[in-house]
Amino acid sequence: MSKKRVLVTGCAGFIGSHIAETLINRGYNVIGIDCFTPYYSIKLKQHNMKNIMKSRKFNFIKMNLAKASINEISSVLKGIDYVIHEAAQPGVRNSWGENFGIYVENNIIATQKLLEASLRSKVKKIIYASSSSIYGNVKDVPIKEDIIPRPYSPYGVTKIAAENLCRAYYENYSLPVVILRYFTVYGPRQRPDMAFHKFIKAMLKNELVKIYGDGSQMRDFTYVDDDVEATILAMELDDDALLGEAINVGSSRPVKLLDAVKMISGIVGVEPQIVFSEPRKGDVKVTYANISKARKLLGWKPRTDFRYGLERQVEWMRELISIGLI
Repeated sequence: MSKKRVLVTGCAGFIGSHIAETLINRGYNVIGIDCFTPYYSIKLKQHNMKNIMKSRKFNFIKMNLAKASINEISSVLKGIDYVIHEAAQPGVRNSWGENFGIYVENNIIATQKLLEASLRSKVKKIIYASSSSIYGNVKDVPIKEDIIPRPYSPYGVTKIAAENLCRAYYENYSLPVVILRYFTVYGPRQRPDMAFHKFIKAMLKNELVKIYGDGSQMRDFTYVDDDVEATILAMELDDDALLGEAINVGSSRPVKLLDAVKMISGIVGVEPQIVFSEPRKGDVKVTYANISKARKLLGWKPRTDFRYGLERQVEWMRELISIGLI
């Protein structure tokens, strides 16, 4: 019996490329979609895909879901068993002002078109990659999925809007959708706009380490391999109890930003030159996931030690510097 076919949107991105690679290594046939938005270096995205592009089990389609017609997307979905929807316009800090239209297009319109096209196919399940940004500034932690979302940034607003679209299609059309809310993912291929990428790069290049705020903010840092495992479990599990649900995917071990900088400093072997700046609009004080639902419904728990994950990211970034990509 032939292996299932999986469509991974955003396959050139941080998490999407890891998911596509893992699926291929497990014998799945993967179709990847990406439109190479200029949010960060296209060369970096191409580097993310260097392994999967060599595989016979991978087929790449360049497509902008927000611009494509529903018919065009439907044609791509023919013969697809599962969809993992990672494509999005990321970044809290850049979602203000005139940029908001880009977030609406890539996070809401693209998702609606994909859901609509999926109605015309025989997709067994759609996994939608959401974000802890939908919660906003939560005082009662760890955060459970059933609290009322109060996004603190325009980015978070677009992610909860896309979640609500997923639920609407599930409740009205029984479209089999599962929502995963990722908490601050780190590891190899992390985007250049994300904190650890910036900190490690600055230390490796003997540059200033800029921290917005006083560094006391806490994040539920989750290693990318753990996110990938939760995502594939949500895809593979044949359990109707998952459908229509939103599930936190986090380490449930929040770390202060300054403590993370100290650990990175020890790994890199340099004393960081820290500069503090004003807090950025949209940045919350703490993220901390209650992951009991993921344990119950997915049988999942994070396995990666925080320092080990940071060591892997430092190794990857040393390689990028050696080949001139950063």
